[in-house]
Amino acid sequence: MPDRLTARALVILGLLFLFLPSCTRDPVETDLLLPVDFSNVPDDMVLTAFHTDKIEIRIRGNPKHITLLHDKHITYPADLYTDLEFDPAGDSDSIETGTYLLPVDRNRIPLDPGVTILEITPSFLSVRLEKKITRAFKVSVPYAGKPAKGHLAMAPALEPSVVDLTGAQSLIQGLDTLKTKPVDLSGASETFKKEVPLDLENPLLFSPTQAMFIVTVPIQPEMGERTIEDLPIQLNNAKGRATIKPKRLSIVVKGPVDILGSKGLTDTIHAFMDLTGLSPGIHARHAYIDLPVDLVMTGASPQVFTVKIE
Repeated sequence: MPDRLTARALVILGLLFLFLPSCTRDPVETDLLLPVDFSNVPDDMVLTAFHTDKIEIRIRGNPKHITLLHDKHITYPADLYTDLEFDPAGDSDSIETGTYLLPVDRNRIPLDPGVTILEITPSFLSVRLEKKITRAFKVSVPYAGKPAKGHLAMAPALEPSVVDLTGAQSLIQGLDTLKTKPVDLSGASETFKKEVPLDLENPLLFSPTQAMFIVTVPIQPEMGERTIEDLPIQLNNAKGRATIKPKRLSIVVKGPVDILGSKGLTDTIHAFMDLTGLSPGIHARHAYIDLPVDLVMTGASPQVFTVKIE
């Protein structure tokens, strides 16, 4: 029985040695990086990119509390209306554009009891305020990729074609035009519409009225010309034996390049002459050319032929 009591006592003592260090562990020090959350920017101003967006604090406290702080999303709240308001009457018009240094108030940092702030870096927040203006811009649409072979993309139509842009005065005045995100033409063979946003690289610029645009991209066949030589002429409705000089002609046709480049194009083009009502003798006549619907003849040689009827 005494041996059992001794064993239990040893187990209890071992457990105490395991748990006591965690309860009596000395305070530790560590660093935390806190994002700065700016609020209450005056309505007629904008906070530019030239501002302090993070502060680093060195803290000391119980390890358990320190661990909990690392798991929390802690920010430093910077209230511009409060920090920049120098007018006792509370008139926000007293806040002017410019660069300011705002002291960091450690009392605003929400830390657990038992955690002490040892150091704050930087101790001042740098803030730059500019006038916020709105200006109308024309919007262009860049293309990316290439349409299907034998097709061309024409100038796009954009709805709306003009947009108001709001931001810091220096940024707005530095812009000439605005563009949407590129529209991909890859493989396009017919006109299409697409919804695209503005391509604004600077997050401090925004459109208060228009987020998306409707772009209509006209796709048309690429046009070209082709000369077809030695085209035979068919004589129709002749009374008697008919001959023609010269016997062949050359023509120039214009149309979509994919049709002009087809191997069987000459089989779809027919030259003929109607000799109805012509008496025996020699006559001067023009030839008629039957073309596919998408082609137009822009030239022919010769234009007049000598027909002999016997």
